Amino acid sequence: MAQKKTRAIAVANEKGGVGKTVTVINLAAALTLANQSVLVVDMDPQANATRGLGVVPDDDLPSVYDLIMNNGRKAVEETVVTSRWEGLDLIPSHVDLSGAEVELVDAEGRENRLKDALAPVAGRYDFILMDTPPSLSLLTVNVFSFASEVLVPCQTHPYAFGALAELFDTVDAVREEINPGLFISGIIPTLVDLRTRVANVVMDRLKTDERYRDLVFDTAIRNNTTIAESAEVGRPVVFYRRSSHGAIDYNDLADELLSRSA
Repeated sequence: MAQKKTRAIAVANEKGGVGKTVTVINLAAALTLANQSVLVVDMDPQANATRGLGVVPDDDLPSVYDLIMNNGRKAVEETVVTSRWEGLDLIPSHVDLSGAEVELVDAEGRENRLKDALAPVAGRYDFILMDTPPSLSLLTVNVFSFASEVLVPCQTHPYAFGALAELFDTVDAVREEINPGLFISGIIPTLVDLRTRVANVVMDRLKTDERYRDLVFDTAIRNNTTIAESAEVGRPVVFYRRSSHGAIDYNDLADELLSRSA
């Protein structure tokens, strides 16, 4: 099998509740509809991306925790779960991942555990999308060490906008100390309701701020209850209700991401 040029993308924001996990799930699914092969790596101990792809975290199911904690004794191929949808695979999370911070603190090469573990599958997919915890942690650093790109979902709310600067500074620090090839490839406005004044104000700030304006996607993810409904049943919105605003927005986002070269 010919090696693919894999785009390894971290979906990250140090503020919670900004649509990070639903972006991982639904962007991944939308990319498969554009004939791309995608591996989702769930690095959040809450395992919501795992559940959102219809997989129940289970003690008997190998997870990303096993992958990064056993010094390579668990091969990455053993942790990949094939989803119900063609071209979409998953390395699930587990609550045990919440303890990895403490367990890895004195480990050699602790920042590169995920990078080393995923290396064998890096050329098998068009995209590897990684969900991250809503905080700067050693798990997030592991994701940034492996990733080449960072996508930043930003809820159109002043608090979410204010958190961007800290994330950008974090990425700069990782680039300088660990991964010089890492860059932020886009900011995705999420939970957008332009009927509200605050959403319009934040959108205007995103599009005019010198640090962010050239990174903002034209596609905005509108506030849409169907996205939450689809997550509840473990089915990406592009498969759950194809005519919904959520499905339309994530399909448009996938097309725009593909049009942006890595």
